[in-house]
Amino acid sequence: MNQDLTQQWLTEIQAIKEQMAELQHERDAAWESAQKWRQLYNTEAEQRRTDAQLSQQVIASLKADLHKLKGIEAETLAAGTSVTAIQEEIEQLKSVEDLQAKLIAVIKERDRFFQALKTEQDNHAQTRNSLTTALGDAIDSLTRERSLGVGDKETVGDG
Repeated sequence: MNQDLTQQWLTEIQAIKEQMAELQHERDAAWESAQKWRQLYNTEAEQRRTDAQLSQQVIASLKADLHKLKGIEAETLAAGTSVTAIQEEIEQLKSVEDLQAKLIAVIKERDRFFQALKTEQDNHAQTRNSLTTALGDAIDSLTRERSLGVGDKETVGDG
């Protein structure tokens, strides 16, 4: 009976050892899993920080572009009539008829500017064509003179 009891204890100890080894294995697996999740979290957090930083840079760039465009608009207005002067001129218009008359005058002026631009473009094209033709004629004339001059030298050289 003593031997049976010893055998039972040894079997019990062996079962506890196996259970302990299994639990240690489960603990190690859980630790590895936790490490993988931490790494994934850290990678994702780093990506989010990078994205946020890039977004901030894009926002800053867009703000700078906006300020630049506003500056160009202000420069354009400063070069011509100021906004205040335009507003004062508009405020002087008391009726719809006054506004219509002003609009008609502005449209006519715009059309005159377009026509002047078109005329200038046509004149430019005509001048370019004339100069191209003149240059072509000059090159043809120079080529003829050179070919006649070269032919004369060959004739003189043969005699």
